[in-house]
Amino acid sequence: MTRLQDSGHFAIIEPPAEAAQDVVYRWLKQHVLTLPRHEATFVTEAEVCRATGTSRTPVREALLRLESDGLLRIVPKKGAYVAAITEADVESVMQARGLVEDWCVRRAALLGESLAAELDRLVSRQAELEQSPVTFIECDREFHRTIVRSAGNPILADFYETLRDRQLRMGLHAIAASEERIRIVLAEHAAIVEAIRSGDPERAAGSIAVHLTNTLLAMRMPIAAGWVRSAADSRGSRF
Repeated sequence: MTRLQDSGHFAIIEPPAEAAQDVVYRWLKQHVLTLPRHEATFVTEAEVCRATGTSRTPVREALLRLESDGLLRIVPKKGAYVAAITEADVESVMQARGLVEDWCVRRAALLGESLAAELDRLVSRQAELEQSPVTFIECDREFHRTIVRSAGNPILADFYETLRDRQLRMGLHAIAASEERIRIVLAEHAAIVEAIRSGDPERAAGSIAVHLTNTLLAMRMPIAAGWVRSAADSRGSRF
């Protein structure tokens, strides 16, 4: 709430309500991210309108944003197509991530403590999100994004963003594949931070390589038995 003084009087100005498009975007993004990885499906405007209680205009705008994020593809007169994620998709994305992150973390290591302190903050925040898979993955993305951006190559940073958009849905299922995966991720992130703090590019590259190798192995694992229930609980009601 903001107070403005005008001729000796205070006026109370309420903050604007969250735009309907943003509400629908957040709801729909979480829905798409928690869909079964190996299933393709269509999402229609009418279905989203009923589920969110909004009109078609904010739904249409939210779908366009998600298409820009690479999470779905709008098909005229049919709806939004959410493709299945294949094993080849997983392999390709992780190979590309390995190339980018190896190059970037070697340069990031030269920043030492200044970068490590920021990464410590992100690891601490991520540790508080164990019960929120979608938010945990978003924080994971911010951790790696911070390293990539610190390398100072904006072209690589932009390319990396497209890779992580593709991996959002993969990553959510990876942390569901094992009860220990969240703990392992946090430990591996802490090791990356300490390697960067040491200022040793080789050590930093090695810590990233271990983390990405284990991430790929987790993505190959079958989904945990309790996944369907936990994913549904995390996103609320479905269509």
